[in-house]
Amino acid sequence: MNLPENAFKRAILAGRQQVGLWCMLPGGFVTEALAGAGFDWLLLDTEHSPADVLTVLPQLQAAAAYDVSPVVRPASNDPVLIKRLLDCGAQSLLIPYVQSAEEAAAAVAAMRYPPAGIRGVAGLTRASRFGRVEGYARRAEEELCLLVQVETRASLDAIEAIAAVEGVDGIFIGPGDLSASLGHPGELFHPEVIAAIEDAIRRVRSAGKAAGILTYDITFARRCMELGTLFTAVGADLSILLRGVEGLAGEFKPG
Repeated sequence: MNLPENAFKRAILAGRQQVGLWCMLPGGFVTEALAGAGFDWLLLDTEHSPADVLTVLPQLQAAAAYDVSPVVRPASNDPVLIKRLLDCGAQSLLIPYVQSAEEAAAAVAAMRYPPAGIRGVAGLTRASRFGRVEGYARRAEEELCLLVQVETRASLDAIEAIAAVEGVDGIFIGPGDLSASLGHPGELFHPEVIAAIEDAIRRVRSAGKAAGILTYDITFARRCMELGTLFTAVGADLSILLRGVEGLAGEFKPG
Protein backbone atom coordinates (compact mmCIF):
# COMPACT_ATOMS: atom_id res chain seq x y z
CA MET A 1 0.00 0.00 0.00
CA ASN A 2 1.05 3.58 -0.63
CA LEU A 3 1.60 6.14 2.10
CA PRO A 4 -1.63 8.21 2.24
CA GLU A 5 -1.20 11.73 0.91
CA ASN A 6 -1.85 14.70 3.19
CA ALA A 7 -4.00 17.01 1.07
CA PHE A 8 -4.13 19.66 3.79
CA LYS A 9 -0.35 19.90 4.05
CA ARG A 10 0.07 20.09 0.31
CA ALA A 11 -2.57 22.83 0.06
CA ILE A 12 -1.12 25.17 2.69
CA LEU A 13 2.43 24.69 1.44
CA ALA A 14 1.16 25.60 -2.04
CA GLY A 15 -0.54 28.72 -0.64
CA ARG A 16 -4.13 27.54 -1.20
CA GLN A 17 -6.74 28.77 1.27
CA GLN A 18 -8.24 26.03 3.45
CA VAL A 19 -11.53 26.88 5.16
CA GLY A 20 -12.27 24.82 8.24
CA LEU A 21 -14.74 24.00 10.99
CA TRP A 22 -13.92 23.41 14.67
CA CYS A 23 -15.34 20.14 15.98
CA MET A 24 -15.92 20.03 19.73
CA LEU A 25 -18.58 17.30 19.74
CA PRO A 26 -16.97 13.86 20.11
CA GLY A 27 -18.16 10.87 18.16
CA GLY A 28 -17.98 9.56 14.63
CA PHE A 29 -21.64 10.12 13.83
CA VAL A 30 -21.48 13.92 14.08
CA THR A 31 -18.09 14.02 12.37
CA GLU A 32 -19.42 12.02 9.43
CA ALA A 33 -22.36 14.38 9.07
CA LEU A 34 -20.02 17.38 9.08
CA ALA A 35 -17.41 15.80 6.81
CA GLY A 36 -19.64 16.16 3.77
CA ALA A 37 -20.63 19.77 4.44
CA GLY A 38 -18.02 21.24 2.09
CA PHE A 39 -15.21 22.38 4.39
CA ASP A 40 -11.58 21.76 3.47
CA TRP A 41 -10.61 20.68 6.99
CA LEU A 42 -12.13 19.75 10.32
CA LEU A 43 -10.34 20.44 13.60
CA LEU A 44 -10.95 17.55 16.00
CA ASP A 45 -10.40 19.16 19.39
CA THR A 46 -9.24 17.23 22.44
CA GLU A 47 -7.95 20.24 24.40
CA HIS A 48 -11.22 22.04 25.16
CA SER A 49 -13.70 19.21 24.71
CA PRO A 50 -14.40 15.82 26.34
CA ALA A 51 -12.74 14.08 23.37
CA ASP A 52 -9.64 11.93 23.74
CA VAL A 53 -7.61 9.43 21.72
CA LEU A 54 -10.34 6.77 21.83
CA THR A 55 -13.03 9.16 20.59
CA VAL A 56 -10.78 10.68 17.91
CA LEU A 57 -10.23 7.29 16.29
CA PRO A 58 -13.87 6.86 15.12
CA GLN A 59 -13.87 10.51 14.04
CA LEU A 60 -10.87 9.87 11.79
CA GLN A 61 -12.54 6.74 10.44
CA ALA A 62 -15.78 8.63 9.77
CA ALA A 63 -14.02 11.47 7.92
CA ALA A 64 -11.90 9.13 5.80
CA ALA A 65 -14.63 8.55 3.23
CA TYR A 66 -15.00 12.27 2.48
CA ASP A 67 -12.98 14.92 0.67
CA VAL A 68 -12.01 16.70 3.88
CA SER A 69 -8.82 16.76 5.94
CA PRO A 70 -8.98 16.09 9.68
CA VAL A 71 -6.58 18.05 11.88
CA VAL A 72 -6.32 16.93 15.51
CA ARG A 73 -5.49 19.15 18.48
CA PRO A 74 -3.92 17.19 21.36
CA ALA A 75 -4.65 18.32 24.91
CA SER A 76 -1.03 19.46 25.26
CA ASN A 77 2.42 19.35 23.71
CA ASP A 78 2.90 15.85 25.09
CA PRO A 79 4.98 13.29 23.14
CA VAL A 80 2.83 10.42 24.43
CA LEU A 81 -0.42 12.03 23.25
CA ILE A 82 1.20 12.99 19.95
CA LYS A 83 2.48 9.43 19.44
CA ARG A 84 -0.92 7.89 20.14
CA LEU A 85 -2.78 10.26 17.80
CA LEU A 86 -0.28 9.67 15.01
CA ASP A 87 -0.58 5.92 15.47
CA CYS A 88 -4.36 6.29 15.13
CA GLY A 89 -3.78 7.77 11.69
CA ALA A 90 -3.85 11.51 12.30
CA GLN A 91 -1.56 13.18 9.77
CA SER A 92 -1.98 16.82 10.81
CA LEU A 93 -1.69 18.01 14.41
CA LEU A 94 -2.27 21.44 15.96
CA ILE A 95 -0.17 21.68 19.12
CA PRO A 96 -1.52 24.15 21.70
CA TYR A 97 0.36 26.66 23.81
CA VAL A 98 3.75 26.67 22.12
CA GLN A 99 5.69 29.60 23.54
CA SER A 100 9.25 29.16 22.28
CA ALA A 101 11.43 27.67 19.58
CA GLU A 102 12.46 24.99 22.07
CA GLU A 103 8.85 23.92 22.62
CA ALA A 104 8.26 23.91 18.86
CA ALA A 105 11.35 21.75 18.38
CA ALA A 106 10.05 19.33 21.02
CA ALA A 107 6.81 18.98 19.04
CA VAL A 108 8.79 18.29 15.86
CA ALA A 109 10.78 15.59 17.65
CA ALA A 110 7.58 13.97 18.91
CA MET A 111 6.31 13.79 15.31
CA ARG A 112 9.39 12.00 13.95
CA TYR A 113 10.93 8.58 14.38
CA PRO A 114 14.55 8.25 15.51
CA PRO A 115 17.16 9.28 14.66
CA ALA A 116 15.41 12.53 13.72
CA GLY A 117 13.01 12.44 16.66
CA ILE A 118 11.61 10.45 19.57
CA ARG A 119 8.36 8.97 18.24
CA GLY A 120 8.02 5.38 19.42
CA VAL A 121 7.99 2.74 16.69
CA ALA A 122 5.10 0.29 16.40
CA GLY A 123 4.39 -1.97 13.44
CA LEU A 124 0.64 -2.58 13.56
CA THR A 125 -0.91 0.88 13.58
CA ARG A 126 -3.73 2.43 11.62
CA ALA A 127 -1.22 5.03 10.42
CA SER A 128 0.76 2.37 8.56
CA ARG A 129 -2.39 0.58 7.39
CA PHE A 130 -1.55 -2.05 10.01
CA GLY A 131 1.91 -2.62 8.62
CA ARG A 132 0.90 -2.67 4.98
CA VAL A 133 2.53 0.65 3.95
CA GLU A 134 6.01 -0.30 2.81
CA GLY A 135 8.71 1.78 4.46
CA TYR A 136 6.27 3.69 6.66
CA ALA A 137 8.80 4.39 9.42
CA ARG A 138 11.25 5.88 6.90
CA ARG A 139 8.68 7.98 5.02
CA ALA A 140 5.98 8.92 7.54
CA GLU A 141 7.12 12.51 8.08
CA GLU A 142 6.71 13.27 4.36
CA GLU A 143 2.95 13.38 4.85
CA LEU A 144 2.78 14.65 8.44
CA CYS A 145 1.87 18.28 9.06
CA LEU A 146 2.77 20.14 12.25
CA LEU A 147 0.92 23.30 13.23
CA VAL A 148 1.80 25.09 16.45
CA GLN A 149 -0.42 27.45 18.38
CA VAL A 150 0.74 30.92 19.41
CA GLU A 151 -1.54 32.30 22.12
CA THR A 152 0.40 34.33 24.69
CA ARG A 153 2.37 37.56 24.79
CA ALA A 154 5.57 35.52 25.16
CA SER A 155 4.80 33.41 22.10
CA LEU A 156 4.02 36.54 20.06
CA ASP A 157 7.50 37.78 20.88
CA ALA A 158 8.93 34.44 19.69
CA ILE A 159 7.05 34.12 16.37
CA GLU A 160 10.11 34.46 14.16
CA ALA A 161 12.10 31.98 16.24
CA ILE A 162 9.22 29.49 16.24
CA ALA A 163 8.72 29.88 12.49
CA ALA A 164 12.41 29.20 11.92
CA VAL A 165 12.17 25.72 13.47
CA GLU A 166 12.53 23.13 10.71
CA GLY A 167 9.49 20.87 10.70
CA VAL A 168 6.95 23.52 11.67
CA ASP A 169 4.53 23.84 8.74
CA GLY A 170 2.18 26.49 10.10
CA ILE A 171 1.46 28.80 13.02
CA PHE A 172 -2.04 29.23 14.41
CA ILE A 173 -2.98 32.34 16.38
CA GLY A 174 -5.29 31.45 19.28
CA PRO A 175 -7.54 34.47 19.98
CA GLY A 176 -9.07 33.23 23.25
CA ASP A 177 -5.93 32.67 25.31
CA LEU A 178 -4.23 35.57 23.57
CA SER A 179 -6.94 37.96 24.73
CA ALA A 180 -6.40 36.80 28.32
CA SER A 181 -2.62 37.03 28.05
CA LEU A 182 -2.93 40.61 26.82
CA GLY A 183 -5.13 41.53 29.80
CA HIS A 184 -8.51 41.37 28.06
CA PRO A 185 -9.95 37.92 28.87
CA GLY A 186 -12.95 37.09 26.72
CA GLU A 187 -12.67 40.36 24.75
CA LEU A 188 -11.71 38.82 21.43
CA PHE A 189 -12.36 42.04 19.54
CA HIS A 190 -10.61 44.42 21.88
CA PRO A 191 -8.51 46.78 19.72
CA GLU A 192 -5.26 45.58 21.30
CA VAL A 193 -6.17 41.93 20.63
CA ILE A 194 -7.16 42.60 17.02
CA ALA A 195 -3.96 44.58 16.44
CA ALA A 196 -1.88 41.74 17.90
CA ILE A 197 -3.62 39.13 15.76
CA GLU A 198 -3.22 41.13 12.56
CA ASP A 199 0.44 41.81 13.28
CA ALA A 200 1.03 38.14 14.08
CA ILE A 201 -0.50 37.04 10.77
CA ARG A 202 1.76 39.43 8.86
CA ARG A 203 4.84 38.24 10.74
CA VAL A 204 4.06 34.55 10.22
CA ARG A 205 3.63 35.14 6.50
CA SER A 206 6.81 37.23 6.35
CA ALA A 207 8.62 34.33 7.99
CA GLY A 208 7.47 32.07 5.17
CA LYS A 209 5.07 29.90 7.14
CA ALA A 210 1.33 29.30 6.78
CA ALA A 211 -0.82 31.27 9.24
CA GLY A 212 -4.11 30.11 10.72
CA ILE A 213 -6.88 31.28 13.03
CA LEU A 214 -10.35 30.47 14.38
CA THR A 215 -13.04 33.14 14.42
CA TYR A 216 -16.83 32.99 14.43
CA ASP A 217 -17.06 36.43 12.84
CA ILE A 218 -17.39 36.18 9.05
CA THR A 219 -16.16 39.72 8.42
CA PHE A 220 -13.06 39.20 10.55
CA ALA A 221 -12.44 35.81 8.95
CA ARG A 222 -12.31 37.49 5.55
CA ARG A 223 -10.04 40.18 6.95
CA CYS A 224 -7.64 37.51 8.23
CA MET A 225 -7.66 35.81 4.84
CA GLU A 226 -6.81 39.13 3.19
CA LEU A 227 -3.88 39.49 5.59
CA GLY A 228 -2.66 36.02 4.69
CA THR A 229 -4.17 33.22 6.78
CA LEU A 230 -4.16 29.98 4.82
CA PHE A 231 -5.99 27.68 7.24
CA THR A 232 -8.96 29.62 8.55
CA ALA A 233 -11.59 28.05 10.80
CA VAL A 234 -14.84 30.00 10.51
CA GLY A 235 -17.09 28.31 13.06
CA ALA A 236 -17.54 25.53 15.60
CA ASP A 237 -20.07 22.73 15.56
CA LEU A 238 -21.22 23.30 19.17
CA SER A 239 -21.66 27.04 18.65
CA ILE A 240 -23.67 26.51 15.47
CA LEU A 241 -25.85 23.93 17.23
CA LEU A 242 -26.53 26.17 20.22
CA ARG A 243 -27.33 29.26 18.16
CA GLY A 244 -29.60 27.22 15.92
CA VAL A 245 -31.61 25.58 18.68
CA GLU A 246 -31.80 28.79 20.71
CA GLY A 247 -33.08 30.63 17.64
CA LEU A 248 -35.70 27.97 17.02
CA ALA A 249 -36.83 28.04 20.67
CA GLY A 250 -37.02 31.81 20.47
CA GLU A 251 -39.46 31.59 17.59
CA PHE A 252 -41.96 29.97 19.95
CA LYS A 253 -40.88 31.29 23.35
CA PRO A 254 -39.70 34.90 22.92
CA GLY A 255 -37.55 36.08 25.77
